[in-house]
Amino acid sequence: MSQGSVTKVGLRIDVDTFRGTRLGVPKLLELFAKHDVKASFYFTVGPDNMGRHIWRLLRPAFLKKMLRSKAASLYGWDILIRGTIWPGPVIGKKLKHIIKDTQLAGHEMGLHAWDHHKWQMKTDTMSANELHSEIKKGHDLLSQITGEAPTTSAVAGWRCNEQTLVEKQKFAFNYNSDCRGESIFSPGEGLAPQIPVTLPTYDELIGQGNVTADNYNDEIIKLIKPNQLNVYTIHAEVEGIVCAQMFEDLLIKAKANKIEFVPLVELLDDYDQQNLPQDTIVNVALEGREGWLSHQRSMVEKTASS
Repeated sequence: MSQGSVTKVGLRIDVDTFRGTRLGVPKLLELFAKHDVKASFYFTVGPDNMGRHIWRLLRPAFLKKMLRSKAASLYGWDILIRGTIWPGPVIGKKLKHIIKDTQLAGHEMGLHAWDHHKWQMKTDTMSANELHSEIKKGHDLLSQITGEAPTTSAVAGWRCNEQTLVEKQKFAFNYNSDCRGESIFSPGEGLAPQIPVTLPTYDELIGQGNVTADNYNDEIIKLIKPNQLNVYTIHAEVEGIVCAQMFEDLLIKAKANKIEFVPLVELLDDYDQQNLPQDTIVNVALEGREGWLSHQRSMVEKTASS
């Protein structure tokens, strides 16, 4: 949303892995302190089993995305064995001091996942009890680390379904960010509001068309529109490590363009939460990614009819 001549952009940081937590989060905290930015961090706190994604390389769409985004150089070769040869390390136990540092720095704290890989690969086949268990394990460990229950969550891989929303309602989440879309909405009576992500991520945009590392920030700036919802997701594994300098350049360029990055909760505060528009979530494919992602239904229908 735009306030006066300043355009607010909700800034969400997804922390998927042990490497992202250990190396990426401290770097991002340093950049945010330097540029006086507050954001929303969504932590994966359980076992890092992301190496199990190696089997997805057999799928052409996933392999194409990995090659286009040069994923190995972004995420590190160590990710290829996480949770394969031996059980992945429990991030929240080994790196709890970094998660606590994020809270002490004044950033909004949210739950991303317990086991990111499991959620991304098995969401649509897990029972209600399994979904609840995955959320509860992550919720409880994050609560233990920070000393307070998280008030927001964002599913791993933008993979959500109706039962997930039901199970989330059993926790004290004031809002969730589980899908892609264009406006804040209520996904159903009695369910917490959704703040969808509106802008593409680095791995979705880079290498598409004429987008390169040299003009990536310009493309993101162009996609940010005044007087509408703008939500941008970065990953600790990308913008916090290999692309840290590029991301710092984006922070500088955004400020020059009167763009202010804010925690997602600040966007929600601008809305009448008792009278949010009703909408639903639908799962469809997204250009630049392999498999389905959750989207705001009205946006999908509008795109299909245009």
